Amino acid sequence: MTAPPAVPTIDAELIESSLTDPESFAALFDRYSGMLYRYVSRRLGPEAAEDVVGETFLAAFGGRHRYDLSRPDARPWLFGIATKLVARHHRAEAARYRALRRSPVDGPAEGPAERVAAGVTASAVRPALAAALAALPRKDRDALLLVAWGDLTYEQVGDALGVPVGTVRSRLHRARRKVRAALGDSNPMHEEE
Repeated sequence: MTAPPAVPTIDAELIESSLTDPESFAALFDRYSGMLYRYVSRRLGPEAAEDVVGETFLAAFGGRHRYDLSRPDARPWLFGIATKLVARHHRAEAARYRALRRSPVDGPAEGPAERVAAGVTASAVRPALAAALAALPRKDRDALLLVAWGDLTYEQVGDALGVPVGTVRSRLHRARRKVRAALGDSNPMHEEE
């Protein structure tokens, strides 16, 4: 009895396999669509997120023959595609931040005391944070949100945006400094002593 063929587990193997078996590309969708949806949803809202994620995978599928197979992790590539598509929707993103800035602060969710306190603090800061994000230059905002919401490393952000890691560090430093200044030079998640 012959064992079934091994399912590629490394992203690069899946992409390479999809060149001869296009259906194997679906495994990448299964792996990363939720992660990409959360990232795009935070940037553009849930209404646009499904479309952008779909467009991301459509573009990735169409460009899979150009993927650098020496890179085992496809997340930076996929987040780079998604970020470029988000840039096309930048007006909607800026409008979302303006709406968040104007929206009423939600009450805290029930739960342990620490979670409630953190929720109250985060909710109170939301309008100022939304305004600070809206005011950032797009390139700085992209780098910041790929780290914060995409959970990518600096190297992966560099791959996603096609820039050196030093540029990522510069953009993050600038973005963090501006966001901190907009929040009164404090981190609301740390208690004052």
